[in-house]
Amino acid sequence: MLLRAGAVACAALAAACGRTQQAETPVATPTVTLGRADAAIGVPMEMKYRFLVSRNAPKIAEDDTVFVHFLDTDGELMWTDDHQPPVPTTQWAPGQTIEYTRTMFVPKFPYSGDTSVVVGIYSPKSGARVALDGQTRGQREYQVARFNLHPQTDNLYVVFKDGWHETEVAEEQTGVEWQWSKKMATLAFRNPMRDAVFYLQCDQPVQGLGEPQHVELRIGGMAIDSFTLPAGQRELRKLDLTTAQMGTAETVEVTVAVDKTFVPANITQLKSTDSRELGIRVFRAYVQAK
Repeated sequence: MLLRAGAVACAALAAACGRTQQAETPVATPTVTLGRADAAIGVPMEMKYRFLVSRNAPKIAEDDTVFVHFLDTDGELMWTDDHQPPVPTTQWAPGQTIEYTRTMFVPKFPYSGDTSVVVGIYSPKSGARVALDGQTRGQREYQVARFNLHPQTDNLYVVFKDGWHETEVAEEQTGVEWQWSKKMATLAFRNPMRDAVFYLQCDQPVQGLGEPQHVELRIGGMAIDSFTLPAGQRELRKLDLTTAQMGTAETVEVTVAVDKTFVPANITQLKSTDSRELGIRVFRAYVQAK
């Protein structure tokens, strides 16, 4: 009987070891290519992600999240850009290459200097991280890139002019802030007098508004963009502006117009006392001269 119990225990231990070994098999090798080696606060940065799935990669049972952490020289977390990859992790196949590009805006953060980018993959349900193959920092997070962060010096700073509510800051995400628009709001920036790229990052986090909002961007009476904004989806608009569109005035004004607004206090399920008229939530507006 003792021998039998010992055999069962050994078998259980072997099975546990097998599971541990399988769990630690790297799922993929991550790499991230940055669009710039130096970045100022508030600028957009193109980040190209590449996950080379291992040929003996274990199956991921749920749609995991890619975490992206930005650390200072002391290894302290400054901000994050966690996201769902365009191909869900449950669909990753051995030998497959997952590639995609995201635009990340450097948030307002009181720091300048060397910045490390570390990534990993975790379960949003349990928080458990999967093993990857790369330069590990421990706790299944992997160093993939670095850049130099410096204060904002761009003279094409975008001003939230008219039709905006006060700036709000997210408590759980350091450096992330936004402003709610009213039905019509204005953004202004110095005319670069040459072609430029205009970025607008926005969303509508409130469910229960019925049909999605329709948003139009205008310079003067001319529409430069028009899109539908579904609830819960963050949108990044990237527009090529010509000198003809921006005109010859010293300042360019972009009107942000929404077809409908709402008052949180009037939506029962929100249980809110907020009586403001709200349009859309804008995180970033940026102009980059070509």
